[in-house]
Formats: sequence, structure tokens, C-alpha cells
Amino acid sequence: MRGVSIVGAGQTSFGEHWEKSFKELIAEAGIKAIDDSGLARKDIQAVYGGCMASGRFIGQEHIGALIADQLGLNPIPSTRLEAACASGGVALRNGYIAVASGLYDIVAVGGIEKMTEVSTEDASFALGGAGDQETELFMGATFPALYALMARSHMKEFGTTEEQMASVSVKNHKNAVHNPFAQFRTEITVEQVMQSGYVASPLKLLDCSPISDGAAAVILCASDVAKKMKMDGKAVEIIASTQASDTLALAHRHNLYETRAAKIAADQAYKQAGIKPADVSFAEAHDCFSAAEIMAIEALGFCKQGEGGKFTEQGNTALNGAIPVNTSGGLKACGHPVAATGVKQAIEAYLQLNEMAGKRQVRGAETGLTHNVGGSGATAVVHIYRRL
Repeated sequence: MRGVSIVGAGQTSFGEHWEKSFKELIAEAGIKAIDDSGLARKDIQAVYGGCMASGRFIGQEHIGALIADQLGLNPIPSTRLEAACASGGVALRNGYIAVASGLYDIVAVGGIEKMTEVSTEDASFALGGAGDQETELFMGATFPALYALMARSHMKEFGTTEEQMASVSVKNHKNAVHNPFAQFRTEITVEQVMQSGYVASPLKLLDCSPISDGAAAVILCASDVAKKMKMDGKAVEIIASTQASDTLALAHRHNLYETRAAKIAADQAYKQAGIKPADVSFAEAHDCFSAAEIMAIEALGFCKQGEGGKFTEQGNTALNGAIPVNTSGGLKACGHPVAATGVKQAIEAYLQLNEMAGKRQVRGAETGLTHNVGGSGATAVVHIYRRL
């Protein structure tokens, strides 16, 4: 297995892009990534694109071919990957494997979703496909409801409070103020979260990530090739790439207060990278809901099981804390165009490790981690990064 590095990155802003089409979002992110790498289109040998539900959102399928066509990359192979909200992370992992195995030297990886073309009800139905249709969606359960069950279980088992969950949203909004690509660049307070109205108790409106449009892309290159081509100036090496699965339906899990697949993927990633959780300088965690980040930092080993709420409330995951989490603003404030999220997380790692994150820069950052989740935890992808 060869070393694999990110040598270029590009993304659109996340939000409601009424004026831009699906194709235009792909083009913007892809062209930015290619330009940032300094490579020509002819140097790219394959494309891996994450996209969850374009058929339901905009009536467009065959996304692999569409990406290659839009970016002028024909006739190279271009493949769409789908793993619900982890589609971007899975696309990144497949691109990584393709280069690490020696099949290709240079590939493009992207994630794209345009979610605002349909009503909120239709968007909820499309997103519901990430869960179990028979036992969850068709029984009336939305994703806020599923994560509310998980949050309630965590509260009952460990005494986690709604105020502690609110502190996740407050922290991520504070970080997003300094991210020019973020959907919500405004600070909020715990009181505002608590008064924002229940979507599915105990989760309130400001505990939930938004419906978003956006795209993100990175260029991956074999690390030895990057050095030979003198592209190692900003190269960030992926030193671990892991993936794990859990049951699709919550009803079939051992418990609802932990995300087992994320823990397994994280443990494997630490072993692959030869590091411990304490060695991680910063992390981008999948905070589709505030409670999800609390369970994520426990699964990733940043704190003990059951202490995620208290750990966050004490400021440990803040920008100047022991382990800064979601410096980009996370899904909650940066936005969550579902399949773009996993790739956007990798871009944040690329920016942080190159000290290009501006006012949200983590001082002395040496090692970054990203954690991307599909559904209510049935798919989990973890990557670890460092400067080449």
C-alpha cells in the first residue's frame, strides 16, 4: 500500500443555492480543486463522486458520468458512491484505496448534493431512505425522531442534559463565524437553542443541521508521485482510512446511546496510523444533531463513554480546548449537503494542517481526524491526516 496525499482542494459555499444548478456546483468545486493542485485535467486518471439522493432531490441519476462530463474528464472512469450521509467519506475512502493499491496515481474525489429543490416534507422523505424503510420510515419516524431516541437513551443512561447538547450547537456556530463557506455565520446562545422549539424531543430546531446545497472536491495523489512532481509543498497525507458498519435499524442494536461502527472504525484508524486519540490535534465530527457530536467524541476516544456532554460543556472541544472539534462549524453551522460533507471535512483537515484556516486555525496542528456517518450510525468512515 502506497502513501496517499491530498494535493488540491476546492468547495462551494454551503447553503441555499437557488441561483446555481447541480452541474454548476460540481464544476465550481471540481475546477477549484484541480486549479489548487496545479495539475491538468489530463493528469487525473479516475473520479469517485459521492451523492446520496439526487434522483429524489432533482430527478437526476447517473452522477458518475455527469461529473466526468461536467469537468471535461471524459473518457476516464467516473464512479458514483452512495452511503447516505457518509457518501462523501466513502467516496474519499474508495479514491484512497484506488491510489494506495497502485491502480492509479492521481484521482479526483468529490461530494455533491442539492437539497433545496424540493419541499421540506419531500426532503425528509428522501433523507429517511438512510434508515430502515420497513421499521422506521414507513412507521412515521424521521431522522430527528431517530436521533431523539438515541439522545433520550444517552440522557437516561448517563444524565446528559439538553443544555449540554445545546453547547455543541453554540460552539459550532462560533467556529462557523470564521468560515467563509459556512451556511450560518452567526453566533447563538444556549438560551436561544433551548427556546428554539422542539423538532423531536429532546432535540430542538437549533440542535439540528440544516437542509443545504453544496459541493466539495479534493485531488488525491500517491505521496511518492507528489514528491517527484514537487507537489508536496501543501500535500496532506492520509495516514489512516477505515470504515465499519452497524445494523440499519435502531431496533436491532445492542443499545441506542453509543455508535458502535464509529468506535470500531476509530480504533482501526488509530491502529493503522500508529497513534492514540490524545495525539489528534483537531477533529471534524459528524454532528447532524447536537447529540450526535456528543456520542461521536465518545466513540472517537476523546473522552470516556457517557462524559461527552460534560466534556463539551466544559469547553474541551472549543477552538482553544483540549481537542478542537468541528472547527469548520460542523454540519450544524457550516451546513450539510449530505454527500458533500465527508469531503468538506477532508478539506478542513487540509486547510488546518497547511495553516490556512484563518481565525479558526488550531495552533500547532499536526494531526487531524474526520468522522463521517451514514444514517443513524449504520455506516461510519474515519480518516486521519498529517502533513506529508
